[in-house]
Amino acid sequence: MFDIKWIRDHQDDFDQGLKRRGLAALSGDLLKIDEARRAHLTSLQELQQRRNAASKEIGKAKAAKDEETAQKLMAEVADIKAKVQQGEEQERLLNQQLETALAEIPNVPLTDVPKGADESDNKLVRTVGEVPTFDFEPKQHFDIGEGLGLMDFETAGKISGARFVILKGALSRLERAIASFMLDQHTREFGYTEVTPPLLVRDHAAYGTGNLPKFAEDLFRTDNDFWLIPTAEVPLTNMVRDQILEAGALPKRFTAWTPCFRSEAGAAGKDTRGMIRQHQFSKVELVSITTPEQSLEEHERMTACAEKILERLGLVFRTMLLCTGDMGFASQKTYDLEVWLPGQNAYREISSCSVCGDFQARRMGARFRAADSKDVRYVHTLNGSGVAVGRTMVAILENYQQADGSVAIPDALQAYMGGETRIPAEPTA
Repeated sequence: MFDIKWIRDHQDDFDQGLKRRGLAALSGDLLKIDEARRAHLTSLQELQQRRNAASKEIGKAKAAKDEETAQKLMAEVADIKAKVQQGEEQERLLNQQLETALAEIPNVPLTDVPKGADESDNKLVRTVGEVPTFDFEPKQHFDIGEGLGLMDFETAGKISGARFVILKGALSRLERAIASFMLDQHTREFGYTEVTPPLLVRDHAAYGTGNLPKFAEDLFRTDNDFWLIPTAEVPLTNMVRDQILEAGALPKRFTAWTPCFRSEAGAAGKDTRGMIRQHQFSKVELVSITTPEQSLEEHERMTACAEKILERLGLVFRTMLLCTGDMGFASQKTYDLEVWLPGQNAYREISSCSVCGDFQARRMGARFRAADSKDVRYVHTLNGSGVAVGRTMVAILENYQQADGSVAIPDALQAYMGGETRIPAEPTA
């Protein structure tokens, strides 16, 4: 969320940033609301000042035994009191109008973010690894998983409907192995603190990260006003809400492996088969809380941590800088990591790492105190996938598939799989 004072002082920067996102200039409309709000506050303050002055005059009139003047002043004070009460309600409505308008506006992209309309305008930053070749026609992950007898979409559909899966045996264990490997890397080597957060959050938490109110249809809501988390970013980032942190304690780095729940409201017809786009999936999330001076360096660091996971799993991937039309609502700048899937003969997103500036911090009231200073400023927040566990399994199945239907286990995961080196093909009758 933006500070209306910043918009007032940087009107052109604000409008240009929105135009780069393909949106209309909004500063004029916002400042009209703000001007009406400020004018109302001024009139309310004037009424309160007159009430205070009249109250003092009542005392003087009574001291002078001028009862007629005292009665007139008392009537005036009662009238002003009623007007102030009405004015305070109007103030609340005007504040709410401005806050609602500001809450719907996405973050402004940084200047080095390429302007563009959609993913076709994203910029390639680097490619790591060489696309593998096979001496047989590589299958997609769902054919491999079903061929192993360990991936069951049909039974999941009977239980829960479309976009769910049941993993069994070695694939269920592989999912756990992938997540454990990622958490160990992030905590033991990369300095993140592992967290087991709530999976259900209240409105204010989802609002704080920018999921509400604009993206309510993308979430699942319970009938007693909880939201199922779409990513662990929501509870992890909100761990610092309404706090004033000391600069010396920053950056704070958190990681969590959780289920994630998304309605996929806008995904009709997309990836209807397989595990690429599901209502429930698991992900290892990374969140950093930093000072403004640290945030861009932290963004590069976070992205490198996610890249290292894919490198150690021997997966080919590329890093893309998202254009203004493809980046998320709260993001100032985003890198997507896209892993190579031989079965699809395409790169697909497996991680997204974003720096959000103070956009989320303002919504959460998360601030810090600079060293040797009484000044309090908003923190900067970052989030990224470190990485999506289900899509990593998809990538492993497709890249490590064998001609006989078995799947080799990457070296980095073998210890987590009890020393097993492959998932054998299901015996045929």
